[in-house]
Amino acid sequence: MLKMPKALWLLVVGMAINVTGASFLWPLNTIYIHDILGKSLSVAGLVLMVNAGASVIGNLIGGYLFDKIGGYRSILLGISITITALIGMTLNHSWNFYIIYLTIIGFGSGIVFPSMYAMAGSVWKEGGRKSFNAMYVSQNLGVAIGAALGGLVADIRFDYIFLANTVTYAIFFFIALFGYRSIQANPTIQSTVLDHSKKIKDHTKLYALLIVCIGYLLCWMGYVQWQTSIATHTQSLGISLKQYSILWTINGALIVLAQPLISYIVKRYIKTLKAQIMVGLMIFIASFAVAGTAEQYTAFVTAMVILTVGEMFVWPAVPTVANDLAPKGREGFYQGIVNSTATGGRMLGPLMGGILVDLHGMEMLFGVLMGLMVIAIFTTSIYDRKLKVQRGIQEITKSA
Repeated sequence: MLKMPKALWLLVVGMAINVTGASFLWPLNTIYIHDILGKSLSVAGLVLMVNAGASVIGNLIGGYLFDKIGGYRSILLGISITITALIGMTLNHSWNFYIIYLTIIGFGSGIVFPSMYAMAGSVWKEGGRKSFNAMYVSQNLGVAIGAALGGLVADIRFDYIFLANTVTYAIFFFIALFGYRSIQANPTIQSTVLDHSKKIKDHTKLYALLIVCIGYLLCWMGYVQWQTSIATHTQSLGISLKQYSILWTINGALIVLAQPLISYIVKRYIKTLKAQIMVGLMIFIASFAVAGTAEQYTAFVTAMVILTVGEMFVWPAVPTVANDLAPKGREGFYQGIVNSTATGGRMLGPLMGGILVDLHGMEMLFGVLMGLMVIAIFTTSIYDRKLKVQRGIQEITKSA
């Protein structure tokens, strides 16, 4: 069994602390906007869309910067932008300032994630999907800790959420400043992929990634409803803020504890990344079916457990696909596409969910979500079709 290198451990620890800080706030964003600031779900969805839109831009810039200046400087830049906005939000989180700071936070944090994932792939290439799985587990450890603490802090006083987020992100800054300097993950600088002689091959891989990302986008549009429309739905059913936060603690804890079992299942029974993603998508459908009929807290716990199992198949697989498809020197760009797609789903999902619930109710929302997962299954099934054709042509050419 391959031993995870020290550099990856540093990235894993940093990611866990980063997400712990973010998880103080993001599960409660919609509740804060809707219940405390008194805005509608549609308005809350629009604000979160702006936040995610800024993060999409940050993702693409972060991937580009990784390829040009390396991961260390890219990550520090993103953290510096984010922590500046978090300090501002801690001091003033009234409606107008909240929108401004939330947008800046989206942009800054967006720069960080592609570099973290690209560095993970670079420092342990022989680990394959294990690098991305480790980063995924660390993210969800952060979700479990942050969401649990966030619910407790919010029960004391909601304002303290912003301070807790700032302090935790400051710890992440110092880990990155002193820990990531020595990580040699800067890519080989190349002019562009278009300068390579095998243009069609490179474009075919890019198109394949974009097709995968269509389904990935739809997945996130559905998944983010648990943080937005479903979050407020649980409140209307009399489920407390603390109980809702525990759902995310269950999510993160299950991902950490059940990882050996899922890894065994994938290794033993699921031979390809495509199959892994499609299994996860079918599990997502089951989760939304259960959540759509849930009225008691135990039913939402069941739906969250099912959702968590589904994401354990899908979320680590897509960055791995991107890493496998990326030409040398373009790893950051490809991870930027993946991260911006996920963020795009988080951008469009709250607005879509808010409008559907405001106009047609929760039943319509769950029906649409299951439909989106069916479309994602289709796009995943066809993403590598041209790659297989191209591979066949190359084999025929070689044999001739």
